[in-house]
Formats: sequence, structure tokens, C-alpha cells
Amino acid sequence: MATGWNFHELYLWHDNGNAALFYQPGLVIEPGEHAENANTKRRFRNLIEVSGLSEKLVAIRSEPVTEDDLALFHDRDYIRRVRARSKEHGDRGYSTPYGKGSYEIACLAAGGTSSLMDAVLKGEVDNGYALVRPPGHHAERGRGLGFCLFGNVPVAILKNRLRHKFGRVATVDWDVHHGNGTQSAFYSDPSVLTISIHQEGLYPHDSGRLEERGEGEGKGYNINIPLPAGCGHGAYIAAFERVVLPVLRRYRPDLIVVPSGFDASAADPLGRMMLHSETYREMTHMLMDAAAELCGGRLVMSHEGGYSAAYVPYCGLAVLEQLSGIRTEIDDPFLAGFVAYPGQELRPHQEAAIQQAAELVDAIA
Repeated sequence: MATGWNFHELYLWHDNGNAALFYQPGLVIEPGEHAENANTKRRFRNLIEVSGLSEKLVAIRSEPVTEDDLALFHDRDYIRRVRARSKEHGDRGYSTPYGKGSYEIACLAAGGTSSLMDAVLKGEVDNGYALVRPPGHHAERGRGLGFCLFGNVPVAILKNRLRHKFGRVATVDWDVHHGNGTQSAFYSDPSVLTISIHQEGLYPHDSGRLEERGEGEGKGYNINIPLPAGCGHGAYIAAFERVVLPVLRRYRPDLIVVPSGFDASAADPLGRMMLHSETYREMTHMLMDAAAELCGGRLVMSHEGGYSAAYVPYCGLAVLEQLSGIRTEIDDPFLAGFVAYPGQELRPHQEAAIQQAAELVDAIA
């Protein structure tokens, strides 16, 4: 199993300033560390190195996307506005702050996801993970949202579709927040199936509902699985077994792409779910089996959220171990405690929410 690995030091140099989680400082808000900071990704990368796994992965070089690539999804006025502000001092807006040089870094992040996807489609690697920053799954055509400047996954899909002429792609977003940007990119496009499993109403508050099904020719090809807060391993595995995998088998994609956030973990400050590293390992295993059955094993993951600097690395390591088929000697020190949390099993109210989403499966052609 050849697993690609994309990372670039410049991803960590994207500067979103000091904040109290995400609020900008002022007379009543003391400056602090922004939730979406470099440390989480740096520690993830470091653990992959310390474990010895990085030496066994195939390094995929980052090639920045161009304005024309970004314009496959984004409005040119928005692209040029970000570029202009990035040349000066950036923008410290509430939702998506960025600093000088962030435009070029965001182009590199979208390019890293695209380069990894290209390598998988060429058969140079079987699967892979792009540890990119800034994230992308909230960015919409004409605005950045939720710490995301550009849609890394949509841009990569649209760029590679022109190059490789594939037919169908499925995205499975397991970030705790709804993948509204990816949804908006393909809402009327039946050639891209978008699935998002997320905490109901968390962010954005007004998106991610069951009834958001797509429109026009894309009607039925957008599947949201909004889960109540407090879901653990049992609920997520049930959602995969009853919704995600049946939908993928009906759709039969040529490629599966995962906007991969680790903020549904039990340690995350911005989510209220209870997953642990073995949940992410099992979900990866299930998607690998589906990819092997449906699309020659082609599976691409691009990093999104995850705000616990202590715990994200262990979730990421579990995913990469599963993708590569290589178990390292590193154990998750948090695992025993998180597994023992009451409520890890599937609860009746969670099952009811999953059943509602399962009723959408039959709409997939």
C-alpha cells in the first residue's frame, strides 16, 4: 500500500492573529491564541515523524494553484480581494482572519490537495493525506467562512476533473462542523456526491439540515447527517453503516475524498462530540473497504478542522496508520479514558436521527 503525504512548512506560517478562540481582542477581550493555529498541525506532523511513519510515506510536493484554478469555484472579485489584502496586511475579520502572505499560502494548500489527488488518480499512490492549512470546507464562492479562505477540496476536484476526465466523485466530510462550502460548490452537480456528518446546528448554524438535498440535476446528491451533540463511537459507526456506505455503493464513485476534521473528538474545544482515535481508524477502514470495492482504492483526505493540539495528532496518526497499513509503536495515551466515557454506545435519540438520514439513500441513482 503506497500512501501519499503532503505537507509544507508554509502552511504553518498562515497568520490569523491573536484572538480569544475566534473573537478579536479589545478592551473586554484579552488577546490569546486563535483556535485555528499552527500548533495543532505542527504537532500532528511531529508525531508522524516521531513514530517513524513519515519515512514510509510517499512525499507529494505542493504546487500552488493559479487564479484560474481558484476561479473554477470562486468568484474572481473575491480571489483578487484576498490577494490584494494579503499583499498589505491581511484582514482581521471575525470569521476568517488572515495575514500578509496568506493568499499565497492558501494557494499552496489548495495546490497540495490537488497534487495529492493527481498522484492518486495517476496511480502513483493508492491513497493519501494532505495536512494543509488554511482549511477549506466552509469557504463559499464569494466569501471565506469558518477560518477557510479557499475551497481546497472543490478546487482540487474541479482542477483534476479537467485533467483526468473522471465521471463521479464522492466527498465524505467528517468534520464536526457542516461542510457548507463543499455543499455549495456542487449543489446542482450530480457528478459530485457530497456527504457531511456533523453536529446539528453547530456551524454554520443555518446549514447542514436534512432537507438540503441539492437542486436541479443535483437534487438528491447532497446528503447531510446532522447528529445531536454528545454522539460517540457507536453513533458515528452506525451512521457510516446505515447511511454513508449504502449511499457510496449506490453512487459508485470513481474517487472518494474526505474533508478530514478531527474536531468531533472528545477533547475538542469547538465541538461537543466524543470520538476517539479508534473511531477515526474504523471510519478510515470502512472507507478504504468501500474504495477498494468501488473505485480501485482511490481515497484522498485533506485536513480541515481539529482544535485540540494535544489530541489531534493521535487521531491523525490512527488515520495514517490505517491508510498505509503500517502500525507504529505509538499508543494513544488518551484512548482508555475516552473509550470509558458513558454514552459511547449508540443511544435511541441518536439512532432516530440516523434513521432519518438513512431514508435519503434511496434517492441516489
